[in-house]
Amino acid sequence: MYDMNNLAQLKRLNEGAPEGMKAFWEFDRLAYQPGAIDGLHKQLMALAVAMTTQCPYCLELHRKAAVDAGATDAMIAETAVVAAAMRAGAAVTHSTHLFK
Repeated sequence: MYDMNNLAQLKRLNEGAPEGMKAFWEFDRLAYQPGAIDGLHKQLMALAVAMTTQCPYCLELHRKAAVDAGATDAMIAETAVVAAAMRAGAAVTHSTHLFK
């Protein structure tokens, strides 16, 4: 099911919902522009979120964008560890609902 070539089908969304998709693509573009947080750190955040949501497309796109922005293997590895800690931490804190 996962194939980067599937992303070519996004044109169907662009064609079917042009106003909404135009707004989405502009929002997406602006979200990653450097501001109070530089582009590298925004891409590392996106990579961490992609790891927790387990979106293979986002993983590939944001890994490449992070590397292009200057991320090192060590930075990517630490991002993965933070994402793992967040995912595990959520499981641990949700376990408190088991004890009523």
